Amino acid sequence: MGHYLNVMAQLMGAVFSLFALALSPGDTLAATCATGAAVMCDEKEDRMSDEGLAARFVSLPTGVRLEYVEQGPSDGVPLIFLHGVTDSWRSFEPVLRRLPGSIRAFAISQRGHGESSKPQTGYRYADFSGDVRAFMDAMALPRAVIVGHSMGASVAQRFVADHPERVQRMALMGSFATIHGNAGIAEFVETAIKPLKDPIPQDFAREWQVSTTARPIDPQLLDTVVAETLKVPARVWHQAFDGFLQTPDFTSELGRVSVPVLLIWGDRDTYAARADQDALLKAMPTARLAAYEGIGHAIHWEVPDRVVASLVEFLGVAGTGVNPSQAR
Repeated sequence: MGHYLNVMAQLMGAVFSLFALALSPGDTLAATCATGAAVMCDEKEDRMSDEGLAARFVSLPTGVRLEYVEQGPSDGVPLIFLHGVTDSWRSFEPVLRRLPGSIRAFAISQRGHGESSKPQTGYRYADFSGDVRAFMDAMALPRAVIVGHSMGASVAQRFVADHPERVQRMALMGSFATIHGNAGIAEFVETAIKPLKDPIPQDFAREWQVSTTARPIDPQLLDTVVAETLKVPARVWHQAFDGFLQTPDFTSELGRVSVPVLLIWGDRDTYAARADQDALLKAMPTARLAAYEGIGHAIHWEVPDRVVASLVEFLGVAGTGVNPSQAR
C-alpha cells in the first residue's frame, strides 16, 4: 500500500509540473503554494505603493520571507532588481515606472530590509545570493537579468560567480569591486555604524541617504527611502557592514563571467570609486562602463530616465513606459 501511495504521489507531482507550465507565472506560483511544496507563499498585500504596485511576500527554503513587487507581462524579459544596504524594493520605484512594457520586472526587499523578515544572522553576500536563487526558483525563472545597486551590485557579483547559468545579463550600478581592506569604509563603520542603537535616529537616516546623492532628488522619494531605512534594525546595519569588510576580494572569480555586463557609475560617487569600476572591467572582459558626469552614488534616484535608457539599450528591448494594466 505504501508503495502504491508513493507511486501515486510521484504521478501527481508530474501532472502538476505539466499543468504549471501552462499557467502564467503568477498562477504557477499560486498553484505551487496550493500544493504545500518547496515554497510557501502569502496573499498579495492590500497596501499599495505610490506607484500602484502591491507588495507580495514569499517564504523561501533559505528561511526568510521576502517582500517583492512584480510588473510587466509574463512573457517579458525577466529582470530582478537588488537594492543597496538599508534600502528596499521601493528604491527602484522611479525606475519601475519608466520601464518598457516588454520587461517583466521584479524588485525585492532583501533579508533584513523593508518588510522582509529580519533573521538574527545571515547578512553576508553569499546569504543574499542564496535568497536570489531561491526567489528565482519560486518564481519559476530559469534565468534572469540581474540589476544591482551598491550592496545589491555586490550580491549580483556573488550570484553570477556562484550561479552563472542563471544569469542572462547583469547591470551593476554604483558598484564596488571589493570593500575588504577599504580604509575609508572601515573608518565610517567604526565611527558611524557601530555606535548605532535602536531606534535608528531619523536625522541620521536622512543624512545617510542624502550623502549618497550629488544633487537634489524628489523630496517625496527622499521621504520614502528614509522611512524604509528606519525599518532596518541596528543589528542588521552592524552585521551587513561587518560582512562587507570581512568578505575577501572575490573579483578573481568573475573571470569566468561570459554574459554581457553593464557598469553604470556616477563620477561624483563618494562611495564607489572609479578604481572599483576599472577593477571590475579588468575582471570581466564582457563588461563595459557607462559613466555619468555630475551624478553621485544613488544614480537611479538622480537620473532614473537616463538609467532606464541605458538599461533598455543594454537589453535591446523596445518601447518606454510600462502599461499600468500590467502592474501587479
